[in-house]
Amino acid sequence: MTQPQRSRPHDPVGHQLQEVMQRVSQGDKDAFSVLYDAVAATVFGLAVKVVRDRAQAEEVAQEAMIDVWRQAARYRPEQGTVMTWVATIAHRRAVDRVRSAQAAANREHATGLRDQVRPFDEAAEEVETRLDSEQVRRCLRGLTELQRRAVTLAYYGGLTYREVAEELRSPLPTIKTRMRDGLIRLRDCMGVTT
Repeated sequence: MTQPQRSRPHDPVGHQLQEVMQRVSQGDKDAFSVLYDAVAATVFGLAVKVVRDRAQAEEVAQEAMIDVWRQAARYRPEQGTVMTWVATIAHRRAVDRVRSAQAAANREHATGLRDQVRPFDEAAEEVETRLDSEQVRRCLRGLTELQRRAVTLAYYGGLTYREVAEELRSPLPTIKTRMRDGLIRLRDCMGVTT
């Protein structure tokens, strides 16, 4: 024979926290002290789990409790218990701290990589750039007029194939063919191997 199910007893601690929370929302500092004592260990434990550093967790817990004090009027009992609401605030704070720390580490890493870039000889770099530019100009002169104009408009003017076709008043398939042939000739002229 099965026993009739009993309804769960009313949660006196939860009910008391709701009453305390109501007083906190009205600015009652003594009530906040009671609330703090009731939830601080949970908040700190949750922060330690997320940030994995006790010193950081202490800061996160303190920030979370300040948020609880400031946002107390936003608590709605119909949406969950006081403990759940406080834990949610603490969890968000902890996740924010982890994200902030990760972003800082990423910035430091990127800065470190930039600092490791070997200095280069600016004069040699400029000479090489000029030689490359001169070789490109020389190779462009070896293209047909339509190829040169199409390649120049596309690569130096930033136009799409369709825009190049409109600019040169040529059919799109013709422009695509001229571009392909011109780029092959440029590649061969520049000595680029694929």
